[in-house]
Amino acid sequence: MDSLLDCTACPRLAGFLADVRNRHPGYHARPVLPFGDPVARLLVVGLAPGMHGANRTGRPFTGDYAGILLYETLHAFGFASGAQSIAADDGLRLIDCRISNAVKCLPPENKPEPAEIRTCNPYLAAELAQAREIRVVLALGLVAHKAVLMATGLKQSACSFAHGARHELPDGRVLIDSYHCSRYNTQTRRLTSADFQNVFRRIRAELDA
Repeated sequence: MDSLLDCTACPRLAGFLADVRNRHPGYHARPVLPFGDPVARLLVVGLAPGMHGANRTGRPFTGDYAGILLYETLHAFGFASGAQSIAADDGLRLIDCRISNAVKCLPPENKPEPAEIRTCNPYLAAELAQAREIRVVLALGLVAHKAVLMATGLKQSACSFAHGARHELPDGRVLIDSYHCSRYNTQTRRLTSADFQNVFRRIRAELDA
């Protein structure tokens, strides 16, 4: 995965990151590696790094609004050593959990193009293939859901995205869907804290079964 840090396979994203590095010299502004327990049973898959979150700090969902609800909930269900993820060196540990993204580079306006999702997908596929301990995959949003299907060799029509939906993957793992914990979804109450906690209750039940 370390070679991912030097990936420039998507010209639009590579050019955008180069511009961001010029404008924000202190930002990570490179592909963001997965974070968490190397032998985790839960893999959380998001969309892509946020401009002033993971793109700044170098850790998924760290330092931005979308990470607030995620890390609070991970901590509440025993998957994180703390309820806040502020910086890559803040000492936070994930427990039996790892976080990744469908697209590892910051996309303009947080909207990766379909070709960029496809180009980045082999990294997610390799992560799933190599981490045999993973039993549950949580997809945060439709893009992540589709990326997981692609990474596991399924047609996009094989499983329909729906908040709280549970899908059995060909390798015996379970895919669970949730609305993304973005500022828009939480402020419009499309995704409430209670909704998100219910998703994690299902995940905990799957892992504890």
